[in-house]
Amino acid sequence: MKNRRTFIKQSAALGTFSALGIPSSVKAGSEKLKDTFGKNELPIVISTWNTQTAAQEAIHTLQKGGSALDAVESGVKIEEANPDNQTVGYGGLPDRDGIVTLDACIMDAKGNAGSVTYLQDIKHPISVARKVMEDTPHVMLSGEGAYQFALAKGFQKENLLTDKSKKAWENWLVEKEYKPIPNIERHDTIGMLAVDHNGVMAGACTTSGMAYKMHGRVGDSPIIGAGLFVDGEIGGAVATGLGELVMKTLGAFLIVELMRQGADPQTACEEAVKRIADKYGTGPDAQVGYIALRPDGAHGAFSMLKGFNYALGGLQKVTLFDAEPYVKK
Repeated sequence: MKNRRTFIKQSAALGTFSALGIPSSVKAGSEKLKDTFGKNELPIVISTWNTQTAAQEAIHTLQKGGSALDAVESGVKIEEANPDNQTVGYGGLPDRDGIVTLDACIMDAKGNAGSVTYLQDIKHPISVARKVMEDTPHVMLSGEGAYQFALAKGFQKENLLTDKSKKAWENWLVEKEYKPIPNIERHDTIGMLAVDHNGVMAGACTTSGMAYKMHGRVGDSPIIGAGLFVDGEIGGAVATGLGELVMKTLGAFLIVELMRQGADPQTACEEAVKRIADKYGTGPDAQVGYIALRPDGAHGAFSMLKGFNYALGGLQKVTLFDAEPYVKK
């Protein structure tokens, strides 16, 4: 027979699930996922899309004694500096006016966060976001203010529009059709979560946004609770894909809150995608992918459509996996 304390705790949990609109299909247990590496060994890094090199850099940072925050920053900087990745940083595809604008955010285990939006001419927005977190009383700086802050902190002005991306933009100008294409390149984001040897975690997210977007458009990636959310006692989540859908449902925050109420990371990712499907449908442009990680190394990944993959690794190796999609066709 259940004692009174157990009954009260279970009733409170069920009440919270009901208040959040969470269906009974979401597990209230703390079941661990079966980890690819056997025992959820730490440290561990997970990142969106085909970004093994970035994940390896993050692991290397941890091996050298860096923090989880150092790891996610160093990891995503690999893609920010990669001109062949036309969705992040240097070489990112521009907006419809031919201007490369960047968004990024970073968050530590204690809830500290920094963000920049609509930043131009600075190769590493993730590092500027960290400076916002550590050196200002604010969470987010935008546009010219973010740029002036970056210069004041020693960042150098650089032309981010490569010949390759400029040519692609010039070709686009012929018809000027704005249409999101799911899974193109690595879509629009690299998001990364890491847990160090001591179970301390951090997360980062950086992007050049949707190609040929309206000038001034900002997506979910730099928004705390939408593109990224971390609670060091519970876990973290990162989003990628069509940012408007993520912003409307605060996907990363939702996933962490589901885990707070007992859902495992995989179940939480699935519920966040289902929330979008139920409210906004599953059209051919509606790709959204989530990854989630707990401090013990348990992880999850799920997407709306086929094609989303993620890199996962520890000290021994980093491997690319395909996430299960909600739409099976």
